[in-house]
Amino acid sequence: MRRSFWRNKRVLITGFEGFLGSNLTRAMLKSGAKIAGLDIKTFRKDTLLTAQDYRKITVYKGSVANYALVSRILKKHSINVIFHLAAEAIVGRSHNNPRRTFETNIAGTWEVLEAARQQGGMEAVVVASSDKAYGSHKKLPYTENAPLQGRNPYDASKSCADLIAHSYAHAYGLPLAITRCGNIYGPGDFNLSRIVPDAIRCGLSAQILDIRSDGKFTRDYVYVDDIVNGYILLAEKLKKLNLNGEAFNFSDENPLTVIELLNKIRKVLKGRPDYRILNKAKYEIRHQYLDSRKARKMLGWKPATDVHKGVNNAVKWYSKLWS
Repeated sequence: MRRSFWRNKRVLITGFEGFLGSNLTRAMLKSGAKIAGLDIKTFRKDTLLTAQDYRKITVYKGSVANYALVSRILKKHSINVIFHLAAEAIVGRSHNNPRRTFETNIAGTWEVLEAARQQGGMEAVVVASSDKAYGSHKKLPYTENAPLQGRNPYDASKSCADLIAHSYAHAYGLPLAITRCGNIYGPGDFNLSRIVPDAIRCGLSAQILDIRSDGKFTRDYVYVDDIVNGYILLAEKLKKLNLNGEAFNFSDENPLTVIELLNKIRKVLKGRPDYRILNKAKYEIRHQYLDSRKARKMLGWKPATDVHKGVNNAVKWYSKLWS
């Protein structure tokens, strides 16, 4: 992090109380930037943010699809950097409620970007897309040139938001870049539908872990601190390297099956948890992982935390949380 870049920067983080948002917010609080945070839920119990953190943030409760609210925040604080993370991020929930998913993920993105365009004076806008925006492809790993062809509601919403972001960069010159990340894990993830926190919870409580798939689905698993560093680095270099409209994959390029990941967790937890294969997964892509050479070459980014270290860190954090 270049503190000279962030000193007195006026930053809006949407979705600032969520898993990635809270980790990014805590990192940014150390930077000297002035932070405004927007989230559909605020002062929630399940967040990494502390009471001390909240005292340093100007908090707004509301939807990113509320253009008037977003515009008011940008004007009031003369925002010049935006990290747009707010989204409906759970695949199952997205499938059950596509209307809310499309409103948040698609409309929310264009409202934030339109407010930024109208405000002017932006130095960097980083938009969170997803590896799911690619949809399913036979050629792996995915590079940034792979077509965006999400088919299920969550995947399609990220494909659309990604394309909308591209249009604002190219049609209006909004200084904007896009991130597409593998599966993020680590401290601050309270969503037990995800494999890492659920496996650790079951291991610590001697419960049996239900695996929805056949255990052979393949994914990237990237430690949250490495993703936070990627976001910050991208914002810092966006204008300097003329990265307007560029998309970047962030991955450790070490894809694992669910069973392989679970075995790493079981090694730390001394053979726990026991598990059963349900083989009921629907609406999920079987094999999906990313090529991050572009981020390595253009941004100088690389993950600092391998899965062994990351899982150890996660187990320590969850053990303390649930003790």
